[in-house]
Amino acid sequence: MLITVSGPAGSGKSTLAKSLADALSYDHVSGGDIFRSLAEERGMTPLELNKAAEEDDQIDRDLDCRLRDIAAERDNLVLESRLAGWMAGEYADIKLWLTAPLSVRADRIAQRENKPFDQARAETEERGESEAQRYNDYYDIDFDDLSIYDLSVNTARWDPQGVLSVTLHAIDSYRADGDEGKAPIENIRYEF
Repeated sequence: MLITVSGPAGSGKSTLAKSLADALSYDHVSGGDIFRSLAEERGMTPLELNKAAEEDDQIDRDLDCRLRDIAAERDNLVLESRLAGWMAGEYADIKLWLTAPLSVRADRIAQRENKPFDQARAETEERGESEAQRYNDYYDIDFDDLSIYDLSVNTARWDPQGVLSVTLHAIDSYRADGDEGKAPIENIRYEF
């Protein structure tokens, strides 16, 4: 089974994806780790790399192509990134969307990155707007369109164990023979 975990920065994607992979004995691939590695290799912060990606679309396209290839080739995997659901597309068995209010996400990022809350909030908001515009320009993806996801969870409502319990229940309850159809992924340009 291929499970994707998507959502905006600070929504808890990494926390859930790691926990799901452990609970299911699956591998875990994180687009965020790949992106942060790209930033570090270039001597940039993730925000700076996001800005560079506004001018150099190959930064995003290389990452997205790698995510799509992994989805096509692997099974028993939790694939995590903002666009994992879109990039995995028809290969994903279960697509999860995580969210939380901006103030909660910014606070999580501020704590994780040891920076002031106001700075984290401004950067998170700016980064989200930048990414959403690029996703639309590159692939015709409306980042706010959640119709492709099988389950959306507000991670501010439960602690990490509660989010894991909710999602594990959904995954454990899934039966391929009772599946009446995945949400179609239509009109997306996978041009890398």
